[in-house]
Amino acid sequence: MKYLQVVRYQNLLLVALMQMILRFGFLKEQNCSLALSNFQYVLLVLATLFIAAGGYVINDIFDQDTDAINKPEKVIIGKTIKESQAYNLYVVLTIIGVGIGFYLSNVIDKPNFAALFILIAATLYFYATTLKQMLLVGNIIISLLLALSVLIVGVFDLFPVTYAENQRQMIQIFSILIDYAFFAFMLHLIREMTKDLEDIEGDKQQEMNTLAIRLGISKTTKLLAILSLIPIGLFLNYIYRYFILNDLHLITLYSLLFIIAPFLYFTIKITTAKVKTEFHHLSTVLKWIVFFGLFLLPILTYTIQHHA
Repeated sequence: MKYLQVVRYQNLLLVALMQMILRFGFLKEQNCSLALSNFQYVLLVLATLFIAAGGYVINDIFDQDTDAINKPEKVIIGKTIKESQAYNLYVVLTIIGVGIGFYLSNVIDKPNFAALFILIAATLYFYATTLKQMLLVGNIIISLLLALSVLIVGVFDLFPVTYAENQRQMIQIFSILIDYAFFAFMLHLIREMTKDLEDIEGDKQQEMNTLAIRLGISKTTKLLAILSLIPIGLFLNYIYRYFILNDLHLITLYSLLFIIAPFLYFTIKITTAKVKTEFHHLSTVLKWIVFFGLFLLPILTYTIQHHA
Protein backbone atom coordinates (compact mmCIF):
# COMPACT_ATOMS: atom_id res chain seq x y z
CA MET A 1 0.00 0.00 0.00
CA LYS A 2 2.86 2.41 0.79
CA TYR A 3 4.20 2.01 -2.76
CA LEU A 4 0.74 2.69 -4.20
CA GLN A 5 0.51 5.84 -2.11
CA VAL A 6 3.91 7.15 -3.16
CA VAL A 7 3.03 6.82 -6.87
CA ARG A 8 -0.35 8.57 -6.26
CA TYR A 9 -2.39 5.64 -7.53
CA GLN A 10 -5.64 7.67 -7.48
CA ASN A 11 -4.16 10.24 -9.87
CA LEU A 12 -2.75 7.47 -12.08
CA LEU A 13 -6.17 5.81 -12.22
CA LEU A 14 -7.67 9.13 -13.38
CA VAL A 15 -5.08 9.42 -16.16
CA ALA A 16 -5.65 5.78 -17.19
CA LEU A 17 -9.43 6.26 -17.16
CA MET A 18 -9.11 9.41 -19.27
CA GLN A 19 -6.92 7.73 -21.90
CA MET A 20 -9.15 4.64 -22.03
CA ILE A 21 -12.25 6.81 -22.42
CA LEU A 22 -10.58 8.83 -25.19
CA ARG A 23 -9.92 5.62 -27.12
CA PHE A 24 -12.98 3.46 -26.44
CA GLY A 25 -15.54 6.16 -25.70
CA PHE A 26 -14.53 8.63 -28.41
CA LEU A 27 -12.02 7.58 -31.10
CA LYS A 28 -13.56 4.11 -31.59
CA GLU A 29 -16.92 5.78 -32.25
CA GLN A 30 -15.62 8.10 -34.98
CA ASN A 31 -15.42 5.51 -37.77
CA CYS A 32 -11.79 6.41 -38.45
CA SER A 33 -8.56 4.45 -38.86
CA LEU A 34 -6.49 3.87 -35.71
CA ALA A 35 -2.79 2.98 -35.69
CA LEU A 36 -2.65 0.89 -32.52
CA SER A 37 -4.35 -2.40 -31.70
CA ASN A 38 -6.23 -2.55 -28.39
CA PHE A 39 -3.27 -4.30 -26.75
CA GLN A 40 -0.80 -1.74 -28.09
CA TYR A 41 -3.03 1.07 -26.86
CA VAL A 42 -3.06 -0.46 -23.37
CA LEU A 43 0.75 -0.43 -23.58
CA LEU A 44 0.60 3.31 -24.43
CA VAL A 45 -1.50 3.88 -21.32
CA LEU A 46 0.96 1.84 -19.25
CA ALA A 47 3.92 3.82 -20.63
CA THR A 48 2.18 7.03 -19.57
CA LEU A 49 1.42 5.63 -16.11
CA PHE A 50 4.93 4.28 -15.45
CA ILE A 51 6.60 7.57 -16.42
CA ALA A 52 4.06 9.58 -14.40
CA ALA A 53 4.53 7.26 -11.40
CA GLY A 54 8.29 7.76 -11.64
CA GLY A 55 7.68 11.51 -11.69
CA TYR A 56 5.66 11.31 -8.47
CA VAL A 57 8.41 9.29 -6.76
CA ILE A 58 11.27 11.64 -7.71
CA ASN A 59 9.11 14.61 -6.73
CA ASP A 60 8.49 13.12 -3.27
CA ILE A 61 12.22 12.42 -2.84
CA PHE A 62 13.06 16.09 -3.33
CA ASP A 63 9.98 17.31 -1.44
CA GLN A 64 10.63 15.52 1.85
CA ASP A 65 11.35 18.68 3.88
CA THR A 66 8.42 20.64 2.43
CA ASP A 67 5.98 17.74 2.81
CA ALA A 68 7.07 17.27 6.44
CA ILE A 69 5.57 20.73 7.09
CA ASN A 70 2.61 20.81 4.66
CA LYS A 71 1.34 17.24 5.03
CA PRO A 72 3.36 15.34 7.68
CA GLU A 73 0.76 12.57 7.88
CA LYS A 74 1.30 11.74 4.20
CA VAL A 75 5.11 11.60 4.20
CA ILE A 76 6.24 8.12 3.13
CA ILE A 77 9.77 8.47 1.74
CA GLY A 78 12.24 8.65 4.62
CA LYS A 79 9.70 7.03 6.96
CA THR A 80 8.25 3.78 5.59
CA ILE A 81 10.25 3.73 2.35
CA LYS A 82 14.01 4.39 2.42
CA GLU A 83 15.30 7.10 0.11
CA SER A 84 17.57 4.57 -1.65
CA GLN A 85 14.56 2.30 -2.28
CA ALA A 86 12.63 5.28 -3.66
CA TYR A 87 15.46 6.09 -6.08
CA ASN A 88 15.51 2.48 -7.28
CA LEU A 89 11.72 2.56 -7.73
CA TYR A 90 12.00 5.80 -9.74
CA VAL A 91 14.66 4.34 -12.04
CA VAL A 92 12.73 1.09 -12.64
CA LEU A 93 9.42 2.86 -13.34
CA THR A 94 11.01 5.37 -15.72
CA ILE A 95 13.03 2.76 -17.63
CA ILE A 96 9.93 0.56 -18.10
CA GLY A 97 7.84 3.54 -19.28
CA VAL A 98 10.47 4.80 -21.74
CA GLY A 99 11.15 1.22 -22.89
CA ILE A 100 7.47 0.68 -23.75
CA GLY A 101 7.56 4.05 -25.56
CA PHE A 102 10.51 2.86 -27.69
CA TYR A 103 8.62 -0.34 -28.58
CA LEU A 104 5.44 1.51 -29.58
CA SER A 105 7.35 4.07 -31.64
CA ASN A 106 8.84 1.24 -33.71
CA VAL A 107 5.47 -0.52 -33.97
CA ILE A 108 4.00 2.52 -35.77
CA ASP A 109 7.21 3.00 -37.84
CA LYS A 110 7.93 6.34 -36.15
CA PRO A 111 11.10 5.55 -34.12
CA ASN A 112 11.75 9.27 -33.59
CA PHE A 113 8.56 9.46 -31.48
CA ALA A 114 10.47 7.63 -28.72
CA ALA A 115 12.14 10.97 -27.99
CA LEU A 116 8.77 12.17 -26.66
CA PHE A 117 8.89 9.68 -23.77
CA ILE A 118 12.50 10.58 -22.96
CA LEU A 119 11.58 14.28 -23.02
CA ILE A 120 8.61 13.74 -20.67
CA ALA A 121 10.67 11.67 -18.22
CA ALA A 122 13.52 14.22 -18.27
CA THR A 123 11.09 17.12 -17.77
CA LEU A 124 9.53 15.39 -14.74
CA TYR A 125 13.01 14.95 -13.24
CA PHE A 126 13.97 18.60 -13.82
CA TYR A 127 10.57 19.68 -12.52
CA ALA A 128 11.22 17.89 -9.22
CA THR A 129 14.81 19.13 -8.88
CA THR A 130 14.71 22.65 -10.32
CA LEU A 131 11.69 23.86 -12.30
CA LYS A 132 9.10 23.70 -9.51
CA GLN A 133 11.13 26.26 -7.55
CA MET A 134 10.83 28.80 -10.37
CA LEU A 135 7.96 31.27 -10.32
CA LEU A 136 5.00 29.83 -12.34
CA VAL A 137 7.36 27.75 -14.54
CA GLY A 138 6.78 24.59 -12.50
CA ASN A 139 3.00 25.08 -12.52
CA ILE A 140 2.97 25.59 -16.30
CA ILE A 141 5.26 22.63 -17.00
CA ILE A 142 3.25 20.12 -14.95
CA SER A 143 -0.01 21.37 -16.51
CA LEU A 144 1.49 21.04 -20.01
CA LEU A 145 2.56 17.47 -19.27
CA LEU A 146 -0.96 16.59 -18.14
CA ALA A 147 -2.37 18.11 -21.35
CA LEU A 148 0.21 16.10 -23.28
CA SER A 149 -1.30 12.89 -21.89
CA VAL A 150 -4.34 13.81 -24.03
CA LEU A 151 -2.41 14.79 -27.16
CA ILE A 152 -0.16 11.70 -27.07
CA VAL A 153 -3.28 9.63 -27.83
CA GLY A 154 -3.70 11.49 -31.13
CA VAL A 155 0.03 11.43 -31.89
CA PHE A 156 0.24 7.63 -31.60
CA ASP A 157 -3.25 6.55 -32.68
CA LEU A 158 -4.25 9.08 -35.37
CA PHE A 159 -1.17 10.71 -36.89
CA PRO A 160 0.48 7.48 -38.24
CA VAL A 161 -2.70 6.59 -40.22
CA THR A 162 -3.47 10.10 -41.51
CA TYR A 163 -3.34 10.29 -45.32
CA ALA A 164 -4.55 12.70 -47.98
CA GLU A 165 -7.84 10.76 -48.28
CA ASN A 166 -8.81 11.03 -44.60
CA GLN A 167 -6.88 14.17 -43.65
CA ARG A 168 -9.95 16.35 -43.24
CA GLN A 169 -11.64 13.91 -40.84
CA MET A 170 -8.43 13.35 -38.85
CA ILE A 171 -7.79 17.10 -38.51
CA GLN A 172 -11.32 17.56 -37.21
CA ILE A 173 -10.89 14.79 -34.60
CA PHE A 174 -7.44 16.05 -33.64
CA SER A 175 -8.78 19.59 -33.21
CA ILE A 176 -11.32 18.25 -30.67
CA LEU A 177 -8.45 16.59 -28.77
CA ILE A 178 -6.51 19.89 -28.83
CA ASP A 179 -9.51 21.78 -27.41
CA TYR A 180 -9.89 19.10 -24.73
CA ALA A 181 -6.16 19.27 -23.93
CA PHE A 182 -6.25 23.06 -23.66
CA PHE A 183 -9.13 22.91 -21.19
CA ALA A 184 -7.24 20.26 -19.20
CA PHE A 185 -4.17 22.52 -19.21
CA MET A 186 -6.08 25.54 -17.88
CA LEU A 187 -7.89 23.49 -15.25
CA HIS A 188 -4.70 21.88 -13.96
CA LEU A 189 -2.81 25.19 -14.00
CA ILE A 190 -5.48 26.77 -11.78
CA ARG A 191 -5.45 23.71 -9.51
CA GLU A 192 -1.63 23.79 -9.19
CA MET A 193 -1.79 27.45 -8.17
CA THR A 194 -4.57 26.66 -5.67
CA LYS A 195 -2.43 23.88 -4.18
CA ASP A 196 0.40 26.42 -3.80
CA LEU A 197 -1.94 28.50 -1.66
CA GLU A 198 -2.73 25.41 0.41
CA ASP A 199 1.01 24.65 0.88
CA ILE A 200 2.18 28.24 1.40
CA GLU A 201 3.54 27.73 4.94
CA GLY A 202 5.80 24.82 4.06
CA ASP A 203 6.89 26.47 0.81
CA LYS A 204 7.85 29.65 2.70
CA GLN A 205 10.05 27.71 5.11
CA GLN A 206 11.75 25.96 2.20
CA GLU A 207 12.21 29.33 0.43
CA MET A 208 10.19 28.27 -2.60
CA ASN A 209 9.27 30.90 -5.18
CA THR A 210 5.55 30.43 -5.80
CA LEU A 211 3.03 33.04 -6.90
CA ALA A 212 1.23 32.66 -3.56
CA ILE A 213 4.41 33.66 -1.73
CA ARG A 214 5.37 36.41 -4.18
CA LEU A 215 1.94 38.12 -4.35
CA GLY A 216 0.45 37.04 -1.05
CA ILE A 217 -2.77 35.14 -0.45
CA SER A 218 -5.21 37.99 -1.15
CA LYS A 219 -3.80 39.00 -4.55
CA THR A 220 -3.28 35.39 -5.65
CA THR A 221 -6.88 34.42 -4.89
CA LYS A 222 -8.14 37.40 -6.92
CA LEU A 223 -5.81 36.48 -9.79
CA LEU A 224 -7.10 32.89 -9.70
CA ALA A 225 -10.69 34.12 -9.82
CA ILE A 226 -9.87 36.18 -12.94
CA LEU A 227 -7.86 33.34 -14.49
CA SER A 228 -10.72 30.87 -13.96
CA LEU A 229 -13.00 33.10 -16.04
CA ILE A 230 -10.89 32.27 -19.14
CA PRO A 231 -11.75 28.52 -19.37
CA ILE A 232 -15.31 29.27 -18.19
CA GLY A 233 -15.82 31.90 -20.91
CA LEU A 234 -14.18 29.81 -23.64
CA PHE A 235 -16.18 26.71 -22.69
CA LEU A 236 -19.46 28.64 -22.54
CA ASN A 237 -18.72 29.93 -26.04
CA TYR A 238 -17.92 26.35 -27.12
CA ILE A 239 -21.21 25.10 -25.61
CA TYR A 240 -23.18 27.77 -27.46
CA ARG A 241 -21.47 27.38 -30.85
CA TYR A 242 -21.25 23.59 -31.03
CA PHE A 243 -23.88 22.23 -28.63
CA ILE A 244 -26.77 24.68 -28.31
CA LEU A 245 -26.85 25.81 -31.97
CA ASN A 246 -26.90 22.13 -33.00
CA ASP A 247 -29.65 21.24 -30.49
CA LEU A 248 -27.39 18.83 -28.58
CA HIS A 249 -29.33 19.00 -25.34
CA LEU A 250 -27.77 16.18 -23.27
CA ILE A 251 -24.17 17.36 -23.61
CA THR A 252 -25.29 20.97 -23.03
CA LEU A 253 -27.03 20.04 -19.77
CA TYR A 254 -24.11 17.86 -18.63
CA SER A 255 -21.57 20.62 -19.37
CA LEU A 256 -23.54 23.29 -17.52
CA LEU A 257 -24.28 21.13 -14.45
CA PHE A 258 -21.01 19.28 -13.98
CA ILE A 259 -18.37 21.60 -15.46
CA ILE A 260 -19.57 25.22 -15.56
CA ALA A 261 -21.56 25.24 -12.27
CA PRO A 262 -18.75 23.87 -10.05
CA PHE A 263 -16.23 26.08 -11.87
CA LEU A 264 -18.36 29.15 -11.10
CA TYR A 265 -18.60 27.94 -7.49
CA PHE A 266 -14.79 27.82 -7.39
CA THR A 267 -14.52 31.33 -8.88
CA ILE A 268 -16.85 32.79 -6.25
CA LYS A 269 -15.36 30.93 -3.29
CA ILE A 270 -11.69 31.51 -4.14
CA THR A 271 -12.11 35.28 -3.75
CA THR A 272 -12.89 34.92 -0.02
CA ALA A 273 -10.72 31.87 0.81
CA LYS A 274 -7.98 32.54 3.34
CA VAL A 275 -7.00 29.35 5.18
CA LYS A 276 -5.54 25.95 4.27
CA THR A 277 -8.80 24.01 4.71
CA GLU A 278 -10.63 26.33 2.28
CA PHE A 279 -7.91 25.98 -0.35
CA HIS A 280 -7.93 22.20 0.08
CA HIS A 281 -11.71 22.15 -0.41
CA LEU A 282 -11.44 24.26 -3.60
CA SER A 283 -8.62 22.06 -4.91
CA THR A 284 -10.95 19.07 -4.39
CA VAL A 285 -13.72 20.88 -6.32
CA LEU A 286 -11.32 21.28 -9.25
CA LYS A 287 -10.42 17.59 -9.03
CA TRP A 288 -14.13 16.72 -9.32
CA ILE A 289 -14.36 18.94 -12.42
CA VAL A 290 -11.42 16.96 -13.86
CA PHE A 291 -13.32 13.73 -13.13
CA PHE A 292 -16.57 14.91 -14.75
CA GLY A 293 -14.56 16.30 -17.66
CA LEU A 294 -13.39 12.77 -18.48
CA PHE A 295 -16.87 11.90 -19.74
CA LEU A 296 -17.42 14.96 -21.95
CA LEU A 297 -16.31 13.36 -25.23
CA PRO A 298 -18.21 10.04 -24.88
CA ILE A 299 -21.36 11.93 -23.85
CA LEU A 300 -20.86 14.26 -26.83
CA THR A 301 -20.51 11.22 -29.12
CA TYR A 302 -23.63 9.61 -27.63
CA THR A 303 -25.61 12.88 -27.99
CA ILE A 304 -24.64 13.25 -31.65
CA GLN A 305 -25.44 9.60 -32.44
CA HIS A 306 -28.90 9.86 -30.84
CA HIS A 307 -29.67 13.34 -32.10
CA ALA A 308 -32.90 13.22 -34.07
